[in-house]
Amino acid sequence: MMTTKPPFDRVVTEHGETVLRVCRAVLGPHTDADDAWSETFLAALGAWPTLPLTANVEAWLVTIAHRKAIDITRARSRHAIPVGELPERASTLGIPDAGALDLWAALATLPHKQRLAVAYHHLGGLPYRDVAELLGGSTDAARRAAADGMVSLRTILIEPPAVPRSTSAATSAPPTASLSEETS
Repeated sequence: MMTTKPPFDRVVTEHGETVLRVCRAVLGPHTDADDAWSETFLAALGAWPTLPLTANVEAWLVTIAHRKAIDITRARSRHAIPVGELPERASTLGIPDAGALDLWAALATLPHKQRLAVAYHHLGGLPYRDVAELLGGSTDAARRAAADGMVSLRTILIEPPAVPRSTSAATSAPPTASLSEETS
């Protein structure tokens, strides 16, 4: 059993390949894996003096490497994706387009709790647990209010209102030829 820890540079030499394999397993053979490797050993260096002598150093480093690689994966998903050309903008003044105005008008027709539940969850991205805290009810009630609000919005925005047929339009239509007349 060791009575003192080895120098940190020896730890990097002994476990560097294993850490790099873990980083590449999560991130692929990109430079991001090299960045995760570096971040792993930077974090480990800071915690090295307080690591117990009995700790499994390799397992400890693999855990740090896995977490650093996951952090980089999450950061990737938050970055904008570069495009060749920017899409046209309807307005540079921050005034929403006509479709957005319809959405705001439709939202205004919803009952208060439904409107807030839809806004907090679907527009604000809050989980139902947080929506429930803001609305002062249960998580299930918040989920139900948002679902009911979405059903109402779909009805208002997507399904066109039914146009009643008049009987005069049906009788004024030209008669269709029967199959026997077409073949003769």
